Amino acid sequence: TTDIVAKGASRQIIIDGKTLTITGISKGSGMIHPNMATMLGYIATDAAVSQVALESIIRHAVNRSFNCITVDGDTSTNDALILIATGQSQLPQISETDAGFEILRAAITEVAIELAQAIVRDGEGATKFMTVQVSGGRDEAECRKIAYAIAHSPLIKTAFFASDPNLGRILAAIGYAGVEDLDVNALRLYLGEYLVAEHGGRAASYEEAQGAAVMQEPEITVRVEQDRGPAEVTIWTCDFSYDYVRINADYRS
Repeated sequence: TTDIVAKGASRQIIIDGKTLTITGISKGSGMIHPNMATMLGYIATDAAVSQVALESIIRHAVNRSFNCITVDGDTSTNDALILIATGQSQLPQISETDAGFEILRAAITEVAIELAQAIVRDGEGATKFMTVQVSGGRDEAECRKIAYAIAHSPLIKTAFFASDPNLGRILAAIGYAGVEDLDVNALRLYLGEYLVAEHGGRAASYEEAQGAAVMQEPEITVRVEQDRGPAEVTIWTCDFSYDYVRINADYRS
């Protein structure tokens, strides 16, 4: 493993006047991408939860956390996320119809997101944490296509490492993402708070110094807005640095 920091998260919630605890740990740094990533995640709560409710919670949480990260777009045959409810709180068992279900699910999802983001922050050689938000899609699938095209692009990831606001690389990734009938004239691209592209070209209000300032930050948000529907997706990734190449080039030496 190439992890260099420990990854843990915890939350406490109150249900029926009783304090419940959710705590988790995760491992992972490289070869990180959903659909088999080199990662492990364990989350435990002292709540008593029905099997059906527990499965519902973990599916909800994973699709908003571990299934929304990528370090390098690579995968392996080894990954797992395990959710355990010990029942040690001695509260009555929580089912999907109970009032406390939503509270518990939200807290477990928060822990899962923090653990997943910690993997990206500790990505091999990472120097920047990138949030890619895509909204206004017809469905979640096409939003993910655009988000992952940006998050997986070596040209974009190296530009972010260099603090280079290279809009062409981002726009090219959006274009080759494979979204049918994509109207580039209806897209709006933001770097941080700044609108950088719209109507098929560079935004009239955008100045290079604005993008350069955003790219100096350790955490950067790229936002793509469409006008095709209500779907939206957020993906977290990191840059590619010299150390990423060094770590993987020297892995067996």
